[in-house]
Amino acid sequence: MSKTHRGGAIREGLRGISVLVVDEDDERLESFIDEMAPYGAEIYTTSDVSRLGEIVREKDFDYLFFSASSISELDIINSILRDTPKRARLILLADVKLLEELDEDDLSTLHDIYLKPVNPMRIALNISSSYRSSDVSTSLTPVESYVKQLKPYMIFRSPQMKRIMMTLPRISASEQPVLITGETGTGKELAARAIHFLSKRREGNFVAVNCGAIPDTLIEGELFGHEKGAFTGALRTHKGKFEIANRGTLFLDEIGDMPLSLQVKLLRVLEEGEIYRIGAERPVKIDVRVIAATRRELHKAVQEGLFRDDLYYRLNVLKVHLPPLRERTEDIPLLAIHFFHRALSELGLSPPHPELSNGSIDMLERLPWRGNIRELRNLMTRVATFFAPRKRPVLPADILHHLDEFSIQYLMEHQDIPHHKEGIFIPIGTPLEKAEEIIIKETLRFTRGNKSRAARILNIGIRTIRRKLNKYSNRPQ
Repeated sequence: MSKTHRGGAIREGLRGISVLVVDEDDERLESFIDEMAPYGAEIYTTSDVSRLGEIVREKDFDYLFFSASSISELDIINSILRDTPKRARLILLADVKLLEELDEDDLSTLHDIYLKPVNPMRIALNISSSYRSSDVSTSLTPVESYVKQLKPYMIFRSPQMKRIMMTLPRISASEQPVLITGETGTGKELAARAIHFLSKRREGNFVAVNCGAIPDTLIEGELFGHEKGAFTGALRTHKGKFEIANRGTLFLDEIGDMPLSLQVKLLRVLEEGEIYRIGAERPVKIDVRVIAATRRELHKAVQEGLFRDDLYYRLNVLKVHLPPLRERTEDIPLLAIHFFHRALSELGLSPPHPELSNGSIDMLERLPWRGNIRELRNLMTRVATFFAPRKRPVLPADILHHLDEFSIQYLMEHQDIPHHKEGIFIPIGTPLEKAEEIIIKETLRFTRGNKSRAARILNIGIRTIRRKLNKYSNRPQ
């Protein structure tokens, strides 16, 4: 066993904590030393598993990181720790195959699990926060007024979403059409509802129509309504969605799937503020704000002749683009915990609810999320349904069983890619002051916006970070 100290400044995050890392991979051992020692932790490492019993009898450890490749190795570790006066928090470093084999008895002995390849720097930050009564809240901590306004509708922490959401109150104050773009499952309807309920039309109806889910032969009547006797089976006058949304908001989802023949009529409604029911001779005046959404790239559809250019420009007055979840990983912990706890509440379970372990969050952040927020919501609902009524934290193995084959295969394909330290590119010739700004902002991106963690990484005070950020935001453009 070797005990390692590293020179340089010591950050207080892990001072007084003793850590043992057992791993046959010498490169990974060095990586743990490099990342944890600067935080003040006592780091002990060994690549010889046979010496573990002797080591834990000589010294008590707060955390024991163990890289295992089989259930039998985990059983050996647990049998050794069972005889120690102070049991260390056991954190398993494992691949997907081993996670699939773990049962409830195995999981009950573990403090956490990290999927390989591990990121020792991220682990050090997680341990530092949890050991020191974490300064990270799972709630929305910013106090900006727009966050308070949007919190009932949208959950976010990422810089990308903050920039986008800052525009919604102003968009809500306008009466112009809005075009919301983004992949399926990114929350386009939620954004539309937020715009509606922040606007002066909030007392009116919010009516949602999925243009891709209604047959071409029925969508005109669905939107504009029909008169009694307009066609066979029209036994009474029927109000369309435009009339129902009068003095409110009409949300046209998947507008890119609307037939070309109907696009002409929609354009006329937007221009004139009146509709004709099917079979009617006189128009009906309406006062409706239209918010459209699409997963398609409408400008390409215009070029291909699949969408009218005049309607595109009429809708694209105010635009909101929602990024895919894989580009806003900072929001994954908030969303996952929200959906998990909501599902537990729907099952009739009262708080306090179990939390997701740091290793679980780490695994969720690695997934490709082709279905975006909707996929995450469905996953956490499945996890909650089968996890209840356990009270321990949710570990990666609890989630793995509910992933689809594509996601499991994705994790397996990426587990053999060695972890490399994340870096920052600063071009030669960058002024020193600008380089400092880049370093601070990129470190904040790495810590998902957490200023306290960024301050510890940079070995500066949190007040310094706040002062620098304030200076950058007030700088003339």
